[in-house]
Amino acid sequence: MAKFIKTIQNFASQNDLWAKDAKIVVGVSGGPDSVCLLAVLAELAPKYGFQLHIAHVNYGLRDKDSDQEELFVQGLGKKYGMEMSVLTPKKGLYKGNLENRLRQIRYEYFEKIRQQKGFGLIAVAHNRDDQAETVLMRIIRGAGLQGLSAMKAKTGQIIRPLLQTSRADISAHLKQKKLKYRIDKTNADIEFTRNKVRHNLLPYLEKNFNPSVKKTLSSFAQSVADDYAFIGESAERFAKGICKNKCAHFSARAFGEFPIAIQRQVFRNIFQKLKGGTFDVENQQIEEIIKVVRSTKSKNQKALIGGLNVLKKGDKVDIS
Repeated sequence: MAKFIKTIQNFASQNDLWAKDAKIVVGVSGGPDSVCLLAVLAELAPKYGFQLHIAHVNYGLRDKDSDQEELFVQGLGKKYGMEMSVLTPKKGLYKGNLENRLRQIRYEYFEKIRQQKGFGLIAVAHNRDDQAETVLMRIIRGAGLQGLSAMKAKTGQIIRPLLQTSRADISAHLKQKKLKYRIDKTNADIEFTRNKVRHNLLPYLEKNFNPSVKKTLSSFAQSVADDYAFIGESAERFAKGICKNKCAHFSARAFGEFPIAIQRQVFRNIFQKLKGGTFDVENQQIEEIIKVVRSTKSKNQKALIGGLNVLKKGDKVDIS
């Protein structure tokens, strides 16, 4: 399996994921992907001079299973001689979309540990199959270019060394190395959208349309990401200049001079700046805002869209 490690090294080099002597917080759930990620980074640590710290979140949603996973990850820390930090969130924090909320809690904690330790990077274990699932979910939801570009190899301080590695290759590596891991039973529950896509939709597409659909979707996401980067730069300059104190103020006429692709991205940037994220933003909501801004009616236009108040008075637009 030297080829497996080499493939990840090449991917890291191509995407500038780390430098020599990097200090990396590694998110470890105890599942196969994160166990593989930790094992790979531990194997590469002597060569690159990595300093690694394990971060684990015990959500407590599966009672004894959650506690056993924490104990398992602690065992990995002892095995590799690494320090470990654990968060046990209060269940009262689990409000709204559960999957989005858990992700937010997880990433906020990883970032907190990174800053406390003075580390530079956070490594998470997303793989190519995760990428395909995410792209499909966002297509179904009606996401724009940002959503369809899905996950990147590196986003700020977050790196995804396994992003171009298939789940099958990860399983083969774990088997070859005789590495143990935990299985989250909720991953089989098709009440969750991701699990329904993973267990029902993707196998159907593989069987009936394209045996390599996961690889195809992953490549599609990368292509869209490149296009989005170009559009995003223009949109960011405009959005940055109009957003102040949790409000956006701009001229409808000036906004109308942009191509429609940039207009859509401007509003996604506004959602990001005013609400702190775009996880629940649908393309339809973006189109509704654009419709208000483009309106030629003489009377004031007012709407509540995606949690944002949109007000148009003549040529002036206020969003808060």
